[in-house]
Amino acid sequence: MQNCVAGVDYGDKSTFQWISMICLPDFVTHKDFDWAVQSVQQKKKLDCSGAEYLRVEEGLCAQILRVGPYDDEPSTVAILDAYVAEQGYAGDFSETCRHHEIYLSDARRVAPEKWCTVIRHPITRAVKG
Repeated sequence: MQNCVAGVDYGDKSTFQWISMICLPDFVTHKDFDWAVQSVQQKKKLDCSGAEYLRVEEGLCAQILRVGPYDDEPSTVAILDAYVAEQGYAGDFSETCRHHEIYLSDARRVAPEKWCTVIRHPITRAVKG
């Protein structure tokens, strides 16, 4: 697979770096976010120190819907990589452009073979030559 790293055990999730995000409507401002964090900390006594307001500009991406267990994801990534290459593009990964997964199923309530995940990769026009 083009975007898999040799020597990485994709079944061992403990070695991965994760950022869990929730999409907010465009009208939610940083001020609104700060108010919500402060309110939850005061009323619910929950530690929200790890929460941050983050705006992400993804740019050009390719995506694919995966149905099935998370551990079988590399096979779907291979299909996405092949499609991207066929269309004349290449992965455009960097510190700010990363692999994204959007979980559409509640893994606590849905059988693994029915889990739906959108896999999204940043791309750029491939350099010919």
